[in-house]
Amino acid sequence: MVTKELESIHIYNDKLDLKSEIEKLNLSEEDDAVNFCDLTNIIIQYNTWMKYLPNVKPFYAIKCNDEWPVLKLLKNLGTGFDCASKNEIKKVFEVGVHPDRIIYANPMKSKSYIKYAQSENVTNSTVDSEFEIYKMFKYYAESNVILRFRSDAKKVLSILGNKFGCDAFENGAALMMLTKSLNMNMIGVSFHVGSGCLELEAYERAISTGSSLYKFGNLIDHNMKILDIGGGFPGEVGGMFPKIAESINNSLDEYFANLDVEVIAEPGRYFVNTAYTNISKVFSRREVRSEDGELEKIMYYVNDGVFGTFSCTLYEDLPIEAIHFKDEDSELFDCFIWGPTCDGCDKILESVRLPNLEEGDILAFPNMGAYTVPIMSTFNGFDKPKTRFYLRSDYVKYL
Repeated sequence: MVTKELESIHIYNDKLDLKSEIEKLNLSEEDDAVNFCDLTNIIIQYNTWMKYLPNVKPFYAIKCNDEWPVLKLLKNLGTGFDCASKNEIKKVFEVGVHPDRIIYANPMKSKSYIKYAQSENVTNSTVDSEFEIYKMFKYYAESNVILRFRSDAKKVLSILGNKFGCDAFENGAALMMLTKSLNMNMIGVSFHVGSGCLELEAYERAISTGSSLYKFGNLIDHNMKILDIGGGFPGEVGGMFPKIAESINNSLDEYFANLDVEVIAEPGRYFVNTAYTNISKVFSRREVRSEDGELEKIMYYVNDGVFGTFSCTLYEDLPIEAIHFKDEDSELFDCFIWGPTCDGCDKILESVRLPNLEEGDILAFPNMGAYTVPIMSTFNGFDKPKTRFYLRSDYVKYL
């Protein structure tokens, strides 16, 4: 049964035709960009996860994309949720998530947020320092804490270890003993190799380290039961994920073979990256010519940019693809794509080959679902793009 909140999801058969949808919505006449979210891709990614990592339960990192239909779908699929604040916890409650499907995975928490988690029976949370352990003991002593240690990938889009994670070898055992002396409930260990991991060996190193801490926890009579392998899973279809999954499975078999453990993870971009396609309109253009009048480059100005959907490009070196809807045999030119604001850093692509486009022509940018929607602003007075949701007819049962 489709709930009232999901009635705005547009059902299609076989394949979502971007061009026909753009024409049907008359987007060439609209001043604001729009994002198309095909929820089908999220379901496909979930099924792929269950194929390659069937023994690892995903806890979706909602900071990556917190739109209501996305959260509701993932809840229906059976994922848990990685939350970092009171408001993120509230958001997953709004879609009907039970507290035991939440991990409060921000190692640094304010007093009021800790008290909120306590009031809502969100018991599982991460810590990584002596200071935070004492804080949790003071405000939520009955909580279940999970020790986060640092283990960075060597090739990654965004490093997290410089901000979070104790040194496993210098501090890990001492922090475990501290929680034991305070009679706190330490139930596991966690790590995060970094956002957008591109190194196969990263998880093996971290799981090996995690097993040593896990065994020490058992040795001093902690009720160890959780290994949280964090996030970092790439969001493209196919690609490295099957190989990363193989490395994880092999490492778990080697280092946790005889241990009673529940393995969880915190994927974000993995689920939502391919689900979103940004649809932007060219509203202005400028030709750059040499002194002898030869056309060197065409600059296109579109109605979305780095303060909108492309905000992720300000801090991550992501590959951006621009798709045009002109004839395939159209002559191509060296082009530069700017966003709409007056800020000089509002640039989407500095060099891309595109046809000769005019005002009202549309460009589509795929793979824009991760770390985009939650970070958008209305800088310079430009509205945030709205999202139009789609789902293939054979997956309606998941609504």
